[in-house]
Amino acid sequence: MTNDTTTTTNAVPCDQGNCKKRESWHTNGDATDPPGGDEKDDGTDPDGGGGGGGGDQTKETTALNPKGMGLSGNKERALVVTLTGERRRETWSQKAEFLLAVIGFAVDLGNVWRFPYICYQNGGGAFLIPYCIMLLFGGLPLFYMELALGQFHRCGCLTIWKRICPALKGVGYAICLIDIYMGMYYNTIIGWAVYYLFASFSTELPWTKCGNPWNTEACLPVTSLANASSTFATALAGTNGSLVVNGTLSLLGNVSSSVISASNVLGEDIVRVSPAREFFERQVLEQYKSDGLDFMGPVKPSLALCVFGVFVLVYFSLWKGVRSAGKVVWVTALAPYVVLLILLARGVTLPGAAEGIRYYLTPEWHKLGNSKVWIDAASQIFFSLGPGFGTLLALSSYNKFNNNCYRDALLTSSINCLTSFLAGFVIFSVLGYMANVQNKSIEDVGLEGPGLVFIVYPEAIAMMKGSVFWSIIFFLMLITLGLDSTFGGLEAMITALCDEYPRTIGRRRELFVLILLGLIFICALPTMTYGGVYLVNFLNVYGPGLAILFVVFVEAAGVFWFYGVENFSSDIEQMLGKKPSLFWRICWKYISPTFLFCILIFSLLGYEAMLDGEYKYPEWSVAAGWALTLSSVLCIPLYVIYKFMRSEGGCRSRLRQTFKPEPLIPTAVPGQMYSGTSV
Repeated sequence: MTNDTTTTTNAVPCDQGNCKKRESWHTNGDATDPPGGDEKDDGTDPDGGGGGGGGDQTKETTALNPKGMGLSGNKERALVVTLTGERRRETWSQKAEFLLAVIGFAVDLGNVWRFPYICYQNGGGAFLIPYCIMLLFGGLPLFYMELALGQFHRCGCLTIWKRICPALKGVGYAICLIDIYMGMYYNTIIGWAVYYLFASFSTELPWTKCGNPWNTEACLPVTSLANASSTFATALAGTNGSLVVNGTLSLLGNVSSSVISASNVLGEDIVRVSPAREFFERQVLEQYKSDGLDFMGPVKPSLALCVFGVFVLVYFSLWKGVRSAGKVVWVTALAPYVVLLILLARGVTLPGAAEGIRYYLTPEWHKLGNSKVWIDAASQIFFSLGPGFGTLLALSSYNKFNNNCYRDALLTSSINCLTSFLAGFVIFSVLGYMANVQNKSIEDVGLEGPGLVFIVYPEAIAMMKGSVFWSIIFFLMLITLGLDSTFGGLEAMITALCDEYPRTIGRRRELFVLILLGLIFICALPTMTYGGVYLVNFLNVYGPGLAILFVVFVEAAGVFWFYGVENFSSDIEQMLGKKPSLFWRICWKYISPTFLFCILIFSLLGYEAMLDGEYKYPEWSVAAGWALTLSSVLCIPLYVIYKFMRSEGGCRSRLRQTFKPEPLIPTAVPGQMYSGTSV
């Protein structure tokens, strides 16, 4: 038998025996690039990463002329069909894994150390009104947008722009850079918590008393500080002296219970420091051995070892993608809630807890007339939910196409906000206890930022019965809170690059993740030096702090104005069977971009306040900080220029090619369009 004609076609698995003819991107008109990115996939990828074709090939020979009739007598013409099973994108094994991953990313350390302070500072219970309004009109629409985008297009923050607005692909590269900057300092903060965790395994917490090798003559236990404060106040009552409460660098906020400085009539300063503060500054950080950013000193080995352990945990959580991360989130996302409830049950039984909670919730309605309260509410809800970091896109891209992402957005964002509210009870019940023990008002005890969880709360724990147990579970909670967030940020970048370069990176995910984390760890080594705390604060402000606001604004403009709210709504209708209501469409087109623009402007105007504190950053560091911010922001205009120059034709033709999204391709799944790496 001879084969006169051989036809080879790519086919997708048939649904219930009914096959639809599907034109793949290999032969799709003008589409010269695979949808996974700038490099083509030959379909030989044995792994699941990055998408692309693949699978076993089978040949089926069908006799077209069984009776032997034809031009050549006994010759038979046969059709050889090659069935190539297209590789499906990996999905979450359970819906709960996706929800826990999103909740774990959104609920981070800021829910514990920032929201309670912001709420109390801006009117207590009255602050919940602007907070909920900003959630409804600003944060939630952006949160919903990213979940829907990732689920529909099923790819990361780089590849997705080919289907929305190719010129804005620089947004994806900017997000990847921002995620790297976050990984450089955020994991170091988790490393501090690891250090505290190991230090807690002792018969007595090392920051309970003075007399340790790292303590100075100024060290005085908290209860003695309270007596000293009363004594100083009495002594100064009839003199020209003054009682001064000192703070520390802006990362630590305003530490009022840990340092007391009094000036007597002779002009001599008497400074007393709590053992908890000296443990953090002189034992954990040893920042007294540095001169700030001008000379940060060598790397502290014990701290570097703790941070290295964090990176190891992150690697083995991310190396297999959703297969490994989906298992880890059952622990890292749920454990903080168990610990928060245990700490709440203990906190409310402490003397003075009721006063602390009353201080937290008592509404001050007059503060609602202050514009700063509304700006703080908008900033808090934005950074709490975390749109724009590419994480929500990445996590939802592993969902099934018809998953109800609208319900997921409502559920996870609500849980995030309720967690912040719950953390306020945990924190202020203990602050009330601290105020009761020290005979102070609560406003003289509390502070925001890492200083709250590394100085004030450990002080309170040290005064409790069973302090070792409470310290262990508290720092375990901080570690799990931090790990979930760092998982999310790094997974956003890993998914984006695996989707964009499926052959080079996607099929070698495990090796790529190892190399990536190794490089980030090396870049993060300066944050583990004796002056690393100054660099951590510096990176927090100039790394993602300002740049992410601009990036998310451009992302929202690209989706809502260039791609169009109607097109976006139609995509959601394909997934959910129902078009988003008028409320969501108005928010997407007008309110959410305005929300982002206002936060961006006010953040730019007040950026100097972010670095306020005892340490004055050198002038060269401010210039370096703006260069760091621009390094990610400039990715956007530079890519627009690059895309325009690479396009062919005249100016108008180039503009059209630069901003016009590539067409979607029908798939074998009814109502579904092919737009990502694989369906």
